[in-house]
Amino acid sequence: MSPVTAGVLQLLALIAALALAYRPLGDYMARVYSSEKHYRPEKWIYKAIGANPTAEMRWPAYLRGVLAFSAVSVLFLYLLQRVQGILPGSLGFQSIDPDQAFNTAASFVSNTNWQSYYGEQAMGHVVQTGGLAVQNFVSAAVGMAVAVALVRGFARSRTGELGNFWADLVRGTVRILLPISVIGAIILVACGAIQNFAKIHEVGQFLGGTQQWNGGAVASQEAIKELGTNGGGYFNANAAHPFENPTPFTNLFEIFLILVIPFALTRTFGRMVGSIRQGYAILATMATIWLVFVGLMMWTEFSHHGPALQAAGGAMEGKETRFGIGATSIFSVSTTLTSTGAVDGFHSSFTGLGGGIQLLGMQLGEIAPGGVGSGLYGMLVMAIIAVFIAGLMVGRTPEYLGKKIGTREIKFAACYILITPALVLCFTAAAMALPTPAHSMANSGAHGFSEVLYAYTSAGNNNGSAFAGLNADTQWFNTTTGIAMLLGRFLPMVFVLALAGSLAEQKPVPETAGTLRTDKPLYTGLLVGTIVIITGLTYFPALALGPLAEGLAS
Repeated sequence: MSPVTAGVLQLLALIAALALAYRPLGDYMARVYSSEKHYRPEKWIYKAIGANPTAEMRWPAYLRGVLAFSAVSVLFLYLLQRVQGILPGSLGFQSIDPDQAFNTAASFVSNTNWQSYYGEQAMGHVVQTGGLAVQNFVSAAVGMAVAVALVRGFARSRTGELGNFWADLVRGTVRILLPISVIGAIILVACGAIQNFAKIHEVGQFLGGTQQWNGGAVASQEAIKELGTNGGGYFNANAAHPFENPTPFTNLFEIFLILVIPFALTRTFGRMVGSIRQGYAILATMATIWLVFVGLMMWTEFSHHGPALQAAGGAMEGKETRFGIGATSIFSVSTTLTSTGAVDGFHSSFTGLGGGIQLLGMQLGEIAPGGVGSGLYGMLVMAIIAVFIAGLMVGRTPEYLGKKIGTREIKFAACYILITPALVLCFTAAAMALPTPAHSMANSGAHGFSEVLYAYTSAGNNNGSAFAGLNADTQWFNTTTGIAMLLGRFLPMVFVLALAGSLAEQKPVPETAGTLRTDKPLYTGLLVGTIVIITGLTYFPALALGPLAEGLAS
């Protein structure tokens, strides 16, 4: 079987698995967030944190809950790293330096999981399991809660109430993320991923010496790392490490975990707003972009330019032979079009155009299908922008799901789409202009610029993957990427929740003959075009200086 055929067959198997899970998981999540029943373990949690799960919140109160919980999480994770040296189960590792502890705390709480450290050489069992793994659950649940709040904004009228943040947070964790992660971890262990609390031990001979490995609760962290679109690996090699991702089957299974909730949330959206067709329209937009990017990535990586690539059957540099080019291309696109950031190959070793596809996937806003929760609310904001553009073209007040998109709503949407590009481009410009950050670049020219642009694109969009040619463990990059991660995560949430509150206060607008049908293929095409044009106008100059220049020169 040729490598191209193998890649296509894996893609078809993945699509089939996602299609089978779409309806039951989407409907289940809709029931979870619409239920008035609280399970006993959930009541214990509410009592412990002093929350009243039945109290409805307007958007400022909902936002205060998001920010307060996240601030406490950052502080807790920072302190846990700072005292690691005196904790049991630290494997003899020292406490983490202040700048790196801040960067890691900001990274995992913002669902970015950018790592400027070697996991197996820096973090002990307590920090990995009691700190990082916990944030993998709750940071994903926060994103889902904000998405559900925006959906309620469309579904409700004349109220301004968006539900209860604490109830949404706990339900998302206990009823959705935890049970699926348990099943996922069992499957990974059965397929060869490790799950233990072993100490550091020496194995074999390596160039005349021994090699050291430590164990860990890897399978359980791997499951939620992918399911919650987190991405932080237990080991520095991430999902390319055989302890995390041992076989081609586990590789495909991990891609499935990355995509299943973001895609299924479109079904949840359709259920909660009372129109399954609207959910299908959003799904079609996400799926179209994802499939186009996968096709482009496979084409760039399978293209044979030169005898070395022809002998290898494609661009095999930086890719695991047990996965191959096709599966690695699918993983790369899926992880950069979501906010996952996990890698099963060396992104810096992809072709110049392949690296550009990875960058563009993040720069779209990671909305196809995007992160857990963040992908849905990002796509809904873009849907509002598309409706507004359509309204301008026909001279009619734009409407979406029975809600008028007025001056207030479009300002919130515009602020949302401007925040992340401003963070990415300003920090990249500063890093290239100052003398010290350039010393971290392993390459010069267009590829070196791409390394820096990729780092801030990954941080600002809460992705977490890296080109890996950049030494990011410096005070400059630890501090600036940490700031970019926090601002890139929580500033957009401010405008999403404000938008949700504004929509919930409106009364429904009856549909007329002049109403734009947002559940038709024509609107899906408009939405795809809007996303591509806005991203292109924003990032094309930066992409032209980096991956495009490199790709055209090779």
